[in-house]
Amino acid sequence: MQLYPLPALAAASLLWLGQPALAALHTKTVDYRIGDDTFSGYLAFDDSSDQPRPGILVVHEWWGHNEFARQQAERLAAEGYTAFALDMYGEGKLAEHPKDAMAFAKAAKADPERLRQRFQAAMAVLKNHHTVAADQIAAQGYCFGGSVVLDMARQGVELAGVVSIHGALTSAVPAQPGKVKARVQVYTGGADQLVPASQVAGLVEEMQTAGVDLTITSFPGVQHSFSNPDADQVGERFDLPLGYDESAAQRTWDGTLAFYRQLFER
Repeated sequence: MQLYPLPALAAASLLWLGQPALAALHTKTVDYRIGDDTFSGYLAFDDSSDQPRPGILVVHEWWGHNEFARQQAERLAAEGYTAFALDMYGEGKLAEHPKDAMAFAKAAKADPERLRQRFQAAMAVLKNHHTVAADQIAAQGYCFGGSVVLDMARQGVELAGVVSIHGALTSAVPAQPGKVKARVQVYTGGADQLVPASQVAGLVEEMQTAGVDLTITSFPGVQHSFSNPDADQVGERFDLPLGYDESAAQRTWDGTLAFYRQLFER
């Protein structure tokens, strides 16, 4: 089907008849500081309503704050959320080779307290935006970011929920009973060589022991990084066990949105 623009008079008539105007997407880069370090995030929201809405933090893969993370923020904004794709590395760090990505991720996670400070600094940016209901914040992360949002839940950060998408599931600081405030969703690939079945089983035991509301979806035969359309190309380039899966990616997106609707009663 081809769509043609309405003449001005016809468009005005639709508005007069009470038809809703199309929402406009607003995006901007937001720089913020933690001590002497500078971080750069990406904020996305639409103008469909002037009422405060839930805010979603998006945590990038181990490559760093890249276009994929920004695209996820835009997708969430199109669903009526205000999303902030944060930066866990700072100083414009963006890896092009797995060795650099591994080094960046390892350095960021070396100090759990510093990791939490970086996350909460970005969380404060999101909470303070005029479109956001500050008591309705969730977070989703991919790969490295998936492990980050799980760790934030483990540390008791005030989040309504977290969604880990093909992220590592182990932690040096496991969840403790009564500490985790967030509901947790996990999406993982059944053939993910970087997140084996032992990690999935370990997370279930950890979260069950801690009394956490946990839902895990495992996709049979699906590899690591299944939600990123560039996974096949990157896997081939660096000989990594990665693979995009359109069905798993769509089911993850649909499940994540359903999770947020339930969390925030939308």
